[in-house]
Amino acid sequence: MAEQAQYEELVRQFSAFGAVKREMGRTLPSDCPAGSAAVLTLLVRHGEMRMSKLAELLAVDMSVTSRHVAHVAERGWIERSPDPADKRSRILCLTPAGEDRVREMSRRTTQLLAERLSDWTDDEVAQLTRLMARLRASFDDCRTPAITQ
Repeated sequence: MAEQAQYEELVRQFSAFGAVKREMGRTLPSDCPAGSAAVLTLLVRHGEMRMSKLAELLAVDMSVTSRHVAHVAERGWIERSPDPADKRSRILCLTPAGEDRVREMSRRTTQLLAERLSDWTDDEVAQLTRLMARLRASFDDCRTPAITQ
């Protein structure tokens, strides 16, 4: 197990990583803020779903999810159709315009990463990708971690 000082440095790096996320966020099209981008990305990754499932995946309140969904629906990037199993619910799915928007966002962020990591080797990028996936999985496995003082 890593020493306390290593975890403290990791916390500092996570805090500083906010600058990376902000720069990546600036690559988003002006009509597609981060919340809307997250909705589109989750629909690409998981396919059509109910609003309640989307709220769960976004880890935000249903009212916040509704605002994001309204934003992307107004732009024609998703469709909301009645759920055959429960007419009170809506199923969300991407439209071809939404798929185009996701491709454009992906192109922009990929280009930014390629520019910023141009002096990294392929192995270094692959190692970072593996470690980030492992870190994310560690948090997925422990939804409510115990915090000790």
